This record gives sequence, structure tokens and C-alpha cells, in this order.
Amino acid sequence: MAKHEARKRFGQNFLHDLSVIDDIVRAIDLRHDDKVIEIGPGLAALTRPLSERLDHLNVIELDRDLAHRLRNSFSPKKLTITEADVLTVDFSDWGDDIRIVGNLPYNISSPLLFHLMSFAHLVRDQHFMLQREVVDRMVAKPGSSDYSRLSVMLQSRYRMVKLFDVSPEAFDPAPKVVSSIVRMRPLPEDRPQAKDTSLFEQLVAASFAQRRKMLRGSWAKWADSIPWEDVGIAPTARPGEVSVQQFIAVADALTERGITS
Repeated sequence: MAKHEARKRFGQNFLHDLSVIDDIVRAIDLRHDDKVIEIGPGLAALTRPLSERLDHLNVIELDRDLAHRLRNSFSPKKLTITEADVLTVDFSDWGDDIRIVGNLPYNISSPLLFHLMSFAHLVRDQHFMLQREVVDRMVAKPGSSDYSRLSVMLQSRYRMVKLFDVSPEAFDPAPKVVSSIVRMRPLPEDRPQAKDTSLFEQLVAASFAQRRKMLRGSWAKWADSIPWEDVGIAPTARPGEVSVQQFIAVADALTERGITS
């Protein structure tokens, strides 16, 4: 089969290091009957060992040439290919208790993570390879320079653990950045969550739009209605100092005062 040239527009960097592949598969810890969806199978570096351990594997691939290669390499009894832009895919089509894995294209990582949040109630876990700086932001705690809108939004929905780093040499072509593997497990339905999720999202977005700005400025349109002392936040605080629970508390305090999204 002809060599496939990586396409920049799809953010393609193909994993080839066998030891890294083995570490990822071991971290996922598969059972043969698991319902697994792989995003961006590429040249099947991860697809093949996953397929060997599963009764059936589902993959999502945008590149038609790669989808064609997969069809020629795997039996449809073992592999189902969804040829689509993953940002348009309805993951509820696979039902519940799904496990999602993938070496995610760095150019769509944040939009994809937000897209997947709407299906978190159907997911058992997610194991992704992402740019290290993105993973560091995902798992960052308040007070860290990496703490961001991404941190707050994802931590309000998932328990996340950074597992290990992957060097550029593990890929072809080698990216200019170090990658990391992250495990994401949805928090239970009884987790703390805002009564008005849209208002919560607006508060978080407004906070980090200008992260050096004091919250009394970022939240100017809500400031007079926020019980600052009750939620334990100073009006002069910056967003990087506010915990996920405090963002939820502010949203709920506003909701109780009749303010909606």
C-alpha cells in the first residue's frame, strides 16, 4: 500500500513508537466486550492493538484516504468506520457506557473536548493524547498559571489525571511539542453543578476573557447582585484564584436572585 503523506490541514502526526502504544493500551485496560470509539485512527498504530483486544471497534476518521486504507486492512466484523468530522458526530448513536480514545488533532482539541462534554453522561471514560500544554491546562488547579476556562469547564464535569508524557520522536512527522496522555472520567450525576449551566458558562468565559482583570470588572453586569462574602471571593480577586465550586456558587447565587442566562 502506498505511503500516506501526513496532511497539515488535518493536524496529522502519526504515532509509531511501539513502547508508547503499549503503554497507552495498558492504561486503557480493555475488556473484550467494551464499547470503544477511537477518534482519528490514522495509520492504525493504536487501532490494531485495540482491535486485537476487542470483539469490535468503532473509529471516526475524516481523511477519506485513511478511511479507505482501514477498510482494506480490517474486516467489517471487527471494525466500523464513521467517515466524518468528529465535531459533527452524535456520540449518543453508540448508546451508553462508551469508552473514547484517540490521538486528537491538536488544531481542534479544545472545540472537541467541549463537544464531548454534552455526551459525558453516556461515557465511562476517555483516554486522549494531546499537546502537553493543553493537558496541563485541563488538570491545573487554582493559583496555577495554567488554570483557565478550559480547567474550570472540564473539571466541573470530569475527574482528570495526566498519565505520562510522549516525546516528539514517537511520531512521524515529529511535532514541535511534547504530548501527554490524559484520563477523563465523568463525575457522577449527583456532582456539584450549577442550577443554570448557561449562566455558569457565561461567568467562566467572562472571567478568563481578561484573566488579569479583577472580577468586579469582568463581572460588572452581575457585580451588584453577587454576595461576595457569602461565596468567599473578594471583588479584587482574579479568575485564577477562584475554584470550580466557587464559580458554581456565584452562578447559583445569581440564579436565586432571579438572574438568568
